[in-house]
Amino acid sequence: MTINENIKEVNNYVSKSNLPTYDYVINPYIGCPHACKYCYASFMKRFTNHNKEEWGSFVDIKVCDKKINVKKLENQTVLLSSVTDCYNQLEAKYQLTRSILEQLKDSNVILGIVTKSHLILRDVGILKQIKNLTVAISINTLDEEFKKDMDHASSIKDRLNTLKTLRENGIHAVLFMSPMFPYITDFKSIIETSKDYIDEYWFENLNLRGDYKYRILNYIEDKYPHLIEKYKEIYLKGHMEYWELLAKDIQNYCETIGVKYENYFYHEQLVKNKLEKRNSKI
Repeated sequence: MTINENIKEVNNYVSKSNLPTYDYVINPYIGCPHACKYCYASFMKRFTNHNKEEWGSFVDIKVCDKKINVKKLENQTVLLSSVTDCYNQLEAKYQLTRSILEQLKDSNVILGIVTKSHLILRDVGILKQIKNLTVAISINTLDEEFKKDMDHASSIKDRLNTLKTLRENGIHAVLFMSPMFPYITDFKSIIETSKDYIDEYWFENLNLRGDYKYRILNYIEDKYPHLIEKYKEIYLKGHMEYWELLAKDIQNYCETIGVKYENYFYHEQLVKNKLEKRNSKI
């Protein structure tokens, strides 16, 4: 797919966050060439003048001459990134994320990075200088063919090798099992494959909404027809039993084998709790 690249000047890279575990977010790009079929961030097209373009076919490169106010971010949690991948393939050319890390590396920011790209290894030298850093690599399958159906990001093999290399360099490495596809994502196999070099696991369920809801359901009906009725139970009828049972299974398994984990299945409730807590302080 040809990527339409546009330079976009912005006044600030940093935005307040409504995510449950981060105070601020930094998104150096608008859009993402990984083109994940399930990407919740595709809603961004409505607000960025890309309504007629397919998600994954455009990227706006955000150029900002203003330096980040690191004093404002002192002891605050900051995420790179929430609606793009800050290490998408255009980062190799524009190096926006690298320049942002250079500004943050001597600060007391509590930084999280989430990516699907092995390109992050380019910046290991900088990452090692950041005092409070967590890097999460998203993996929801060990099946390279399923991965290819879902996104244009790094291979699963490369993502696992990236986690291993990060851990070897003293960087807190998280395998972010997201999004977990019902009856497809085998969380136990993924943990068994990677547990020797993972500091902790995060889990997030597949949420389907907007225009990608039926895109995924059509994919399941085509490639996994034996699962389509189960998916309809979850995503058309709103039954939550699958996730409730899976949450218990994850808890029991992780506690039994002694791995650290966080479950973000109930993301919307976590966001609601955060907003209520914030409003109570006003």
